[in-house]
Amino acid sequence: MATDPTAGGSVTGPGYPAAEWRLLTKLPARVVVAAASAEPDSPRRTVAEGLAGLEAIAAGRAFDSDLVRAVAAAIYAESGGDGPVAEEFTDRRAGVAEVLTACRRATEVLAAHADPADSAAYRQWVQSVAVRVCGAARSGGVLGLGGDQVSAAERQFLDDLAAALDLT
Repeated sequence: MATDPTAGGSVTGPGYPAAEWRLLTKLPARVVVAAASAEPDSPRRTVAEGLAGLEAIAAGRAFDSDLVRAVAAAIYAESGGDGPVAEEFTDRRAGVAEVLTACRRATEVLAAHADPADSAAYRQWVQSVAVRVCGAARSGGVLGLGGDQVSAAERQFLDDLAAALDLT
């Protein structure tokens, strides 16, 4: 990885223009927010989902893929070691749609620049982040009892995400 002085000192990956590298490094945190926003939740559930997402992103540092490890390292380097940062959506549906569009764009970027194995690993890693978020807390129960581990809205988001990442 190198520093691209034209990109405000941001970390860039080998063979990726700065804007495309930023897309790849920002996308996992944006997917966490989108997955947590698949349906309105209680603050407790949202916190559990966010923590699960952070753990899933951090797991990228131990992936077999050089690309996934580089992206995860860049995420932590850019944040000063504190981990990924992403803002909540002001409009939940529009935010989720924007993330799905970004996933389709990332898939195009990977097709143009990445080794096929690294491309598949990155896309599967991003999907695994969303799966961990969506499965972090039950929904629809009463006082933590009953309900579904993954709600219908979350299942729909995961299906849409898989399609956007060309994993179907």
